[in-house]
Amino acid sequence: MNSAKIPSLKIGDIEAKIPIVQGGMSVGISLSGLAAAVANEGGIGVIGAAGIGMLEPDFKTNYREANKRALSKELRRARDLSDGIIGVNIMVALSDYDDLVEVAVDEGADLLFLGAGLPLKLPKKLSLERLQQVRTKVVPIVSSARAARIIFQHWAKRYQHIPDAVVVEGPMAGGHLGFKKEEIDDPNYALEKLVPAVIEAIEPFEQQFDKNISVIAAGGIFSGADIAKFMRLGAQGVQMATRFVATHECDASPAFKEMYLRCRKDDLVIIDSPVGLPGRAIRNQFLDDVSAGVKKPFECPWKCLRTCDYRTSPYCIARALTNAKKGELNDGFAFAGANAYRVEKITSVHELIASLLDEYEKAMIA
Repeated sequence: MNSAKIPSLKIGDIEAKIPIVQGGMSVGISLSGLAAAVANEGGIGVIGAAGIGMLEPDFKTNYREANKRALSKELRRARDLSDGIIGVNIMVALSDYDDLVEVAVDEGADLLFLGAGLPLKLPKKLSLERLQQVRTKVVPIVSSARAARIIFQHWAKRYQHIPDAVVVEGPMAGGHLGFKKEEIDDPNYALEKLVPAVIEAIEPFEQQFDKNISVIAAGGIFSGADIAKFMRLGAQGVQMATRFVATHECDASPAFKEMYLRCRKDDLVIIDSPVGLPGRAIRNQFLDDVSAGVKKPFECPWKCLRTCDYRTSPYCIARALTNAKKGELNDGFAFAGANAYRVEKITSVHELIASLLDEYEKAMIA
């Protein structure tokens, strides 16, 4: 890649002017406001679907309908605010995964980013025929070449069809991580090693189906120089989440964003999530209490995650993250990437992306 100008990102017949995907941060952090702002700059804006209905009035009594209604509203609002590319991040482990996929496709989402579990087959409410009729593209999120290979093998055998892109998320990401605790700081699992391995794993499928599968690097990407590094390693794009929290357009409360500005490197800790995965979060009193063995009482009106055992969980993660989104951080906590301590100010999405592109061009010329 000789040109210093950043290339576009192609996912099937969808083309983003700049190869930056805003990571889908669920439980109300990335909704229509942030997603539309990123899409308007030529990137890919992503709405996080997990727990999206938690601020709906009937959520406790009718969570499925509340989630569907909220996702529909946010997608329509994003379309009102932008004619750019809008995706939805949906966790495979959600108990209403199929419902949310159906809403996203019905509302014309451009991309489905599917993580927290391997999407080995199409969601029940999305047949191959329907997938081929709609604009929506399916993009699995993986944390290893092995996971990518397994997904593509299943799809190739079952459907004679494969996804158009894959996100490779390394261990420096925020939120739930697809790694064992001892792997998180192991250099063998660094994103720099994962990206080339995934590219190699999917190459046979590109040849078999005569199509380009875009590989998108994610987890700990902070600067334009980082973007340049992973594009040089063969990635066609990057996914960034932490940087977009510290923007005016992010849908979280000012108190939530303030946690990013105040946090130091040693405040970023790995926790055991009730979901059954390790997660990276900003340490606060709530997490200190949980770490000390304090059980936060809660009722589980519905089982939002298939993998959660609410009977033994010390707290409800969906409730804790909703409280944090609203700024009630005594009763919740914030997920964040490993570089969150480097965030210095709240800026606009336009200013952030302009600075990333400038840094990228300087890195490519150097």
